Amino acid sequence: MLRSEYLSKELLIDFLPLPKLMIKLRIIFFLLFAVSNITYAQLSAQEIAILKTNMVKAVENSKLTDSLFTKLDKLTNKTALITGYTGTLEALKAKHSWNPYNKIKYVGRSLKTMQKAINMDKENMEIRFMRFSIEFYTPSFLGFSKDLAQDKKEIIKHYQSENFGLADRELVKNVAKFMIDSKKCTPAEVKILTKHL
Repeated sequence: MLRSEYLSKELLIDFLPLPKLMIKLRIIFFLLFAVSNITYAQLSAQEIAILKTNMVKAVENSKLTDSLFTKLDKLTNKTALITGYTGTLEALKAKHSWNPYNKIKYVGRSLKTMQKAINMDKENMEIRFMRFSIEFYTPSFLGFSKDLAQDKKEIIKHYQSENFGLADRELVKNVAKFMIDSKKCTPAEVKILTKHL
């Protein structure tokens, strides 16, 4: 008898010391778990591309910001990148709010979400850039710009090693341009970034 035949599903059930009810519950649990993973699956590459396009539009559109935030916030088991996008949308909510209290509240939430995303994937250049840009545009007197130097260092490291992960050529170019235009980089860092324009 082949090993694979010996370990068939029917034989395994016969050898398990669990009652048949427990086996059925395990199968039901497995099916529920599989269905929930399908229901709450992460976004596809195409959906991510559409999301990125919409996020650019959301900079000037509060309704789109709210809609995208609601969609991403409902996802379970978010990846680091989706968590980063959620944090960016929280920052856009701050931009669109007219109430100073809400602006500060949303920026605070945004940076907590961005830290969570970075903790999930410390090597993701796109997440580091999102947080850098949020802190760059936040007035420094509010005290929310404490990670600028660290994020800049990490971003430059990616350009030095030319390790951009899943970032496409357009994103690599846009990040380099933003970093140069930010005036936060040294001449040596600008030289590294310029190679990728």
